[in-house]
Amino acid sequence: MYGNVRGSGGGPPGERRAARRRAAVGTVSAVGALLLVSGCFSSSGDGDGAGEGKAGAKPGQQPKATVPYWVNPEGKAAQQAAAYAKDDKPDDARQIDKIAAQPVAEWIGVEDPQGEARGFTEAASKAGREALLVLYNIPHRDCGSYSKGGAADGNAYRAWLDGVLKGIGDRPATVVLEPDALPHIADACTPEQFHEERYALLTEAVGKLKALPHTKVYLDAGNPHWIKDPGRMAEPLKRAGLDRADGFALNISNFQTTEENRKYGKRLSSMLGGKHFVIDTSRNGNGPAPGGDDPENWCNPPGRALGTAPTTRTGDPLVDAYLWIKRPGESDGTCKGGPKAGDWWPEYALELARNTK
Repeated sequence: MYGNVRGSGGGPPGERRAARRRAAVGTVSAVGALLLVSGCFSSSGDGDGAGEGKAGAKPGQQPKATVPYWVNPEGKAAQQAAAYAKDDKPDDARQIDKIAAQPVAEWIGVEDPQGEARGFTEAASKAGREALLVLYNIPHRDCGSYSKGGAADGNAYRAWLDGVLKGIGDRPATVVLEPDALPHIADACTPEQFHEERYALLTEAVGKLKALPHTKVYLDAGNPHWIKDPGRMAEPLKRAGLDRADGFALNISNFQTTEENRKYGKRLSSMLGGKHFVIDTSRNGNGPAPGGDDPENWCNPPGRALGTAPTTRTGDPLVDAYLWIKRPGESDGTCKGGPKAGDWWPEYALELARNTK
């Protein structure tokens, strides 16, 4: 979870960085969804101007012209900032506010996809914003590594996806579709017997999502230090229905620099008829950790920082947005003193925030 894979064979366990990117994200998303669906969501701060007021205050929305995505005022970071303020730790609260004030992606869980998708999109629409969602439930997910699992088979995936579609409905949403799924085909980590089914499911998912009136879709395309030759990603993206999607996504849950991703994305785009792309900048403010002798330098690396805040004003016509797809402050796994993958880790969140330039 949260890394990249070098080479075409996936490598030994210590090198399977991308295969370990996404454990337990559904748990946090489900908590947020339950808050919304149950009516515990507070809509104070529906207007522009997030981050104003005292430390730890419930965040509002960012200016729509800069970033149209919804800020969840009940997110883990917002709860942590409020707790620090209550405990008379205003400096810590101000640091965590750097995360709480920004729109981060909501990862749809497996138990109630319709309810979660509806809760997030309804709350976003009520605030005059757009929901940013991640779908991560492909069968044979993550090559059996930290985030193994996913739907039991193709039919189970289709049923789950149908719930998501009903939940989104006609409300605005941007969907990042199935992190790792295509890069794990390109690096030969996913067994070949599953490739055709995966292509079919992704193509169907793109088509069904794009049939909704106000939904954008981006297929994951890894990062420059995972599939180093962008030519190896072009054909998988085409076979997964990229022609109908809005574009592709880079650097999900990784630390590669924005500039390196931008250059890589432009090379890949040139092979795909000029397709646009988005970049996950959630934790790449200091770039990747030095390699050294650490085989898991992708996992909770020290010294990292928040990256460029989410925005659609990228200054590059091919880059649709900088997004926080990985949720800053959630652990990459039980390494370097961290809790299990996907759990909120306040100490790491504080480090990311304090290191931010």
